[in-house]
Amino acid sequence: MSPDPQTKSAATDKLVIRNIGLMLSGDLAQPILDADTIIVANGRISAVGKADDLDNGGATRIIDAQGCVVTPGLIDNHVHPVAGDWTPRQNQIGWIDSTLHGGVTTMISAGEAHYPGRPRDIVGVKALGIAAQRTFANFRPSGMKIIAGAPVLEPGMTENDFRELAEAGVTLIGEVGLGGVKDGPTGRQMIAWARKYGMTSMTHTGGPSIPGSGRIGADVVLEVDADVVAHINGGPTALPDDEIRRICEESTRALEIVHNGNLRTGLFVLGIAKERNILDRVILGTDGPAGSGVQPLGILRTICHLASLGDVPTEVAFCFATGNTARVRNLDDRGVIEAGRAADLVFMDQAAGGIGKDFLDSLALGNLPGIGMIMVDGIVRTARSRNTPPAIRVPEVMAT
Repeated sequence: MSPDPQTKSAATDKLVIRNIGLMLSGDLAQPILDADTIIVANGRISAVGKADDLDNGGATRIIDAQGCVVTPGLIDNHVHPVAGDWTPRQNQIGWIDSTLHGGVTTMISAGEAHYPGRPRDIVGVKALGIAAQRTFANFRPSGMKIIAGAPVLEPGMTENDFRELAEAGVTLIGEVGLGGVKDGPTGRQMIAWARKYGMTSMTHTGGPSIPGSGRIGADVVLEVDADVVAHINGGPTALPDDEIRRICEESTRALEIVHNGNLRTGLFVLGIAKERNILDRVILGTDGPAGSGVQPLGILRTICHLASLGDVPTEVAFCFATGNTARVRNLDDRGVIEAGRAADLVFMDQAAGGIGKDFLDSLALGNLPGIGMIMVDGIVRTARSRNTPPAIRVPEVMAT
């Protein structure tokens, strides 16, 4: 029997991306790469370096970056999906597709908390978590990778419930505090069970955000000890500075700064992270859809806010939304530009008509970049973004 032509084509696919003007790795250890070429085979990066040092022959596809910037696909660590590309919180359709146009290629659920009639009984909690994980594993609008199925914890759950969830494919736990579990001892026990079965977790931080949620202060956050201190700058209401400092200094977990939080507190957290040399713990999310709406450019805007107001280099701020998040969430197949990772890439440049001598300087001065192309698993998903300002330079797909 002859091989399937589609299988043969996929097996021999080789994409060469050349003439990259600036490559941001997503890795805090080396945020800027001395490279101008990426080679992609079957949707994964196979080589990164200088054109003269790589095997560029036999390409089935070529993209000329024309001097623009390439970064890893951004990761939004904090979204609240419900059903398909619709959010009941804003009664809006297409928010996931629109977010991809903001450079985000992976979304991570912090809990399907806005699901109409969300079940609170244990059977229902598990059923919703498994259903969300299954549906979003199969549904990828515009190629977006959506990691969903983050059960909101309720009293009475046992270790066996977490084992069953993990065996069904659930890898996340939603924000502790959104459901009936709001105390430290219960939350800590349940998070320990979740961690035992390979799930990553979050703790709501700050004042109540939705009916049924509660204030979660430093004492509870520290005792629960989840993997991510969710919206440490408030979701949207931030804790007092003394409690924020306690969390940063006494916890070792990831510190999530969100777009829909308190910007002043976000900068306060960033200052502590710089002071204590713990920038590797900083990750970013939008915390949308929420009462503040949907923010397709929320991750880019937060990167710009932190780079322009928080006195961190632009290339470092990009690591917060890429490699840092991938490491915290055990996503070793994305988030960094290196061989073996998925070719989730964003091509961008300085926005036309703005201040700044180049891309890095423009963002450091507070301007959003322009996106010229977005790629997921080596497949071009968009050309120019419909949401960002126009970039000075954009890549071009070449004939081979």
